[in-house]
Amino acid sequence: MTHPRGAEPVEPGDAYAQAARRNLWLHFTRMSSYADSEVPVIVRGSGPYVFDQRGKRYLDGLSGLFVSQIGHGRAEVAEAAARQARELAYFPLWSYAHPRAVELAQRLVERAPGDLDRVFFTTSGSEAVESAWKLAKQYFKVVGEPARYKVISRDIAYHGTSMGALAITGLAGIKTPFEPLPAGGVRVPNTNFYRAPDFVAGDLTAFGRWAADEIERAILREGPESVAAVFIEPVQNSGGCFPPPPGYFERVRQICDTYGVLLVSDEVICAFGRLGHYFGCDRYGYTPDIITFAKGVTSGYAPLGGMLVSNRLMAPFSEGPATFLHGVTFAGHPVSAAVALANLEVFEKEGVLDNVRANEGNFRAALEKLTDLPIVGDVRGAGYFYGIELVKDKAVKATFDDDESERLLRGFLSPALFAAGLVCRTDDRGDPVVQLAPPLVCTQEHFDEIEQILRSVLTEAWTRI
Repeated sequence: MTHPRGAEPVEPGDAYAQAARRNLWLHFTRMSSYADSEVPVIVRGSGPYVFDQRGKRYLDGLSGLFVSQIGHGRAEVAEAAARQARELAYFPLWSYAHPRAVELAQRLVERAPGDLDRVFFTTSGSEAVESAWKLAKQYFKVVGEPARYKVISRDIAYHGTSMGALAITGLAGIKTPFEPLPAGGVRVPNTNFYRAPDFVAGDLTAFGRWAADEIERAILREGPESVAAVFIEPVQNSGGCFPPPPGYFERVRQICDTYGVLLVSDEVICAFGRLGHYFGCDRYGYTPDIITFAKGVTSGYAPLGGMLVSNRLMAPFSEGPATFLHGVTFAGHPVSAAVALANLEVFEKEGVLDNVRANEGNFRAALEKLTDLPIVGDVRGAGYFYGIELVKDKAVKATFDDDESERLLRGFLSPALFAAGLVCRTDDRGDPVVQLAPPLVCTQEHFDEIEQILRSVLTEAWTRI
């Protein structure tokens, strides 16, 4: 029997890796890396672990991609998806509603801060960010301030890959191939205290005030009448988990209110327990105008994203002919909404948020043990979301140049950590870091396993510098 090119039958085992190398285009992946090596194929998961096609077990220290909050293999969530697919597999939210979307919107609003009483669903985080910018632009046009279109975000921050979200993103390296991007992205400093400017390097509170005030300076430089929104993650992901200094978000909220600028809390990663709360803004005591979310809302059992929106922003669209001219075919998909509801049931029944708050100190302590290694410069983060910054001279915080990072991260650390049984992220978008974000059901035994693997591999990495 013959088959057309690329359509040969695939058998379990090594054939999956061969077919993946032949036919599959991996995301954010240097495909040449697999010219002479095998593509890893993950075939199943159980709790905080995943298994490859040969049966080898790995601790999922990144929750897939900051997604798998309740762990893998939860039958009750899969069954909720199956029930919904039998009842109503699909119907759009364009002029209609369906029960699961209504129920999920109500559940999310009940947990959201302030008056964020309206939910607009999408299918991903990039779509959520894109939607938030589009809403900000149209809102200001509807209320008579059409010049407001600019968005302020932080250096090195990642906000998504669609063209609008990419314009908000602060990573030059992933923007350049797609320029020109939509106009309006403006960058300000992030909250990496480890790399704070000398004049505030010794005072965390002063550093936070300076970083927040840089937002005000940017608004004034651009002209307040042209600025629509500030997009900020509660803990910045890219660059290696930058938490906010004391008073930072209080000052940012004050600045936004002073100049009539919307505050968007990008919680695609930080919501749904990653920081021990349903929403990261609750941990840091601020109420935004919009929350963008995705990832953990379903723990990855189905794709779903969205934004929670304040009543003030909804008001102009609640009467007369005004319509938010935006929509997504699969947004609020019935199966995805049913999965999200089942996921939230697990959160409540098993006290997932309580587990994070009770154990986050132990997670941090396990990672801080690694500071006795000469290659570990800083350990930072919150909840179950941490970054370890790697240095070549701890005394002066000397980082690695591009060639050294290439050899260290891609040439050794990434494959070595995976081979040792740990899924995590090594990243040099900024200074080189290792990022950890394990499932929220993890406890001390998993923290110890992470620390032991990291210790072994980082110790060997130091000998290769």
